[in-house]
Amino acid sequence: MDSVDNVARGGEDKRALRRADEQLSATDPTPEELNVLSPVERFVFRIVHRMNAGRWKRFWTWFQRKTGSAWIHLSTYNLLRVHGLEHVEATSHVRPLLLVANHRSFFDMYVVSTILFRRTVWPKKLFFPVRAHFFYESLRGLFVNFLMGWWSMYPPLFSASEKRLFDKYSIRRLTDLCRHGAGHIIGFHPEGKRNLSDDPYSLLRAQPGIGKLIKDAAPQVIPVFITGLSNNLPQQILGNWRGGEPVRVHFGAPLDLSEYLAKPDRLRTYKEIADYVMLKIAELGEQDRALYTTEAVRQSTNSFAAASDESVPAQSRTTAQQTESEDVLSTARHR
Repeated sequence: MDSVDNVARGGEDKRALRRADEQLSATDPTPEELNVLSPVERFVFRIVHRMNAGRWKRFWTWFQRKTGSAWIHLSTYNLLRVHGLEHVEATSHVRPLLLVANHRSFFDMYVVSTILFRRTVWPKKLFFPVRAHFFYESLRGLFVNFLMGWWSMYPPLFSASEKRLFDKYSIRRLTDLCRHGAGHIIGFHPEGKRNLSDDPYSLLRAQPGIGKLIKDAAPQVIPVFITGLSNNLPQQILGNWRGGEPVRVHFGAPLDLSEYLAKPDRLRTYKEIADYVMLKIAELGEQDRALYTTEAVRQSTNSFAAASDESVPAQSRTTAQQTESEDVLSTARHR
């Protein structure tokens, strides 16, 4: 009987090890994938990768919620205008949520993370896939990732052709984060880079990679439109206190992508999904344009009226005051 029990336990142990190996293969890069990175890149990746798993991720998420969101809040709270957060609240909190946003400032996703941590209460873990340039190619980038993102700028995507093998791992890891994990929130910029246009409502063409990610992982998807942020951190902080452009963040309703998910798994489908996502972000931009154009006109009208009142000649005001005084005296005499 003992031998049977030992065999059974041995079988269970093997199955557990096999499950652990399968999970490891989904979350960790292979030696071949790691070897295409430079020594510094491997060192930085291993640290950030470790900080985004298990207890370390829970620990840094707590810091991100308590400390990281606090200083961003202090830098923006006088200017911040948030719309549509109820759409985020209405999503399932046991399935991953993919936030797809336009990209105009280095600080877009930092502000989004602050909103989520300070204005919603359910447990969450944030991941922001990022171009590896700067964040993973130097110790300075490692420090900035820690100080500003609490390691959440992960996983990295390298643009160099010789590192495409590692990028396959990063895509695999990102797909896994979007497919599994209660409270996972992944922030993604479909445009692939910052839009440097002076027009805050212009958008770059979406890259098909976002379409493939959505097709493969089928997460919940919410579009986000962000505008009003500067790329100059000191200027942004001072603007919060001295007056600056309002920072507007619009969250849209969850996207129904069932039509696209049923289509064949090919490049054309990825592009259609990417274009649809950008269309929904653009619609939020038009809502912002309509809302804040009306507000600007109203403020301008009020300012003009106030200026008109102040421009009345002092002599006219004095005459009016004298007339008013005489009327009062006349009324008093008749009484």
